[in-house]
Amino acid sequence: MKIEIWSDYVCPFCYIGKRRLEEALESTNLADQAEVVFKSYQLDPNTPTDASGSSLDGLAKKFGVSLGEASKMMENVAEQAKTVGLNYNVEGMKVANTFNAHRLAKLGELEGKAEATTERLMQAHFINGELLGDEATLLAIAEEAGLSKERAQQMLQSEEFAADVQKDIAEAGQIGVQGVPFFVINRKYAISGAQPKEAFEEALKKVAAEEGIQPKLKVLGGEGQGICNDDNCEI
Repeated sequence: MKIEIWSDYVCPFCYIGKRRLEEALESTNLADQAEVVFKSYQLDPNTPTDASGSSLDGLAKKFGVSLGEASKMMENVAEQAKTVGLNYNVEGMKVANTFNAHRLAKLGELEGKAEATTERLMQAHFINGELLGDEATLLAIAEEAGLSKERAQQMLQSEEFAADVQKDIAEAGQIGVQGVPFFVINRKYAISGAQPKEAFEEALKKVAAEEGIQPKLKVLGGEGQGICNDDNCEI
């Protein structure tokens, strides 16, 4: 089955939703039967490309609340993140225009490193407090995700993948995406938001049943013990 995920790297619920989907894929034994495709989305495309302030300051201004109130709002989200093993660095998150981060993710997809690149970008913002709008930061992330630093730099200094990012954003509008994360399974069912793992499990099982997809069996007791493969036995 094909799972498309529209998300942004500064969306705290996107990282949580990603983890809950991953947990659901494992619990239903459908991880090996799923193709996960990451789609671009920008919560605030008007964020200056050289932005570098605190996300808490930005949140306080957006909702007209004090810095303390903004911190409390994010702490509530951070508590949800802990339920899926993520320790958000609330004080360290920085405002960033994510357009180039999405372009880097497109390079990661081309090079077969989509998951590693996406995971590292989210970790950079929410846990490490890195600035996603900074080219040096993106180049370091590229290397850690297994991409060529030189290739990533060449891409960032051009307009490569810009049209692909814009296409994803336009498509989100066409199918009615009004917020992220937004998950589309086989272009038949959609899940909006970081729903509980059970919601993902239900959707995955429904699609698997309709498409005749058999989940991979769990092997108990380990592998390779007292087993015969073809003309060879472990004796």
